[in-house]
Amino acid sequence: MTEANPPTHPAVADTVRWLERAVIGLNLCPFAKAPHVKGQIHYQVSQAKGLEGLRDELMQALQDLAALPAEVRETTLLIVPHMLHDFLDFNDFLDEADGALHELGLEGEFQMASFHPSYQFAGTEADDITNFTNRSPHPTLHLIREASMDKAVAAYPEAAEIYERNMDVLRRLGHAGLSQLLKAP
Repeated sequence: MTEANPPTHPAVADTVRWLERAVIGLNLCPFAKAPHVKGQIHYQVSQAKGLEGLRDELMQALQDLAALPAEVRETTLLIVPHMLHDFLDFNDFLDEADGALHELGLEGEFQMASFHPSYQFAGTEADDITNFTNRSPHPTLHLIREASMDKAVAAYPEAAEIYERNMDVLRRLGHAGLSQLLKAP
C-alpha cells in the first residue's frame, strides 16, 4: 500500500521537480528513487508563521511518520516556504529540530537531513558548486527512518563515497548545466 500525495502546492511541485531532476536524476542520493517510485515520500508544506509553530509541525510530522509503516510512508519532506529564508537562521533551527527528536524519544529511530536554497558547507564559498548537493528550492527538513537508512547503506557498498562522487558530478555539470537541468517546467 502506498500513500497518495500529489504535488498540488507550488512548493511541493518545486520540490518534486528538484528531487526527480537533481537528487534522483543525478543520482545524488541512490536511496531516493525507490521510495519516490513507490509513492512512499510524504510532502508536507509548513504553514507555520513562527519558530514555535514550525517546531510543533515538525513534532507532529515525526509522530505521523512513526505511526505509519515504512511501506506506506518511508520518509517525510517538511517544506518550509514561508520562513527561514536566511541559511544561518535555518541552521540555528536545526538545534530545535534535534530537540524535538529528543523530546519525543525518537532519537535512534529517526534522523534529519537538511536542505536549503542557500546551503553552504563550512569552508566553502557561497557560490561553490558543491554546496548544491544540499540546495533545495525551499528550506526543507528530511525526516528519515534510521532502520531504512541502515538497510540502504548496507545494500550500497560505496555509501561512504557518495559525497565525493556528488561533488565530482556537480563540478562536471557546473552552474550553467545545473541551472538548465532545474529550469521549469
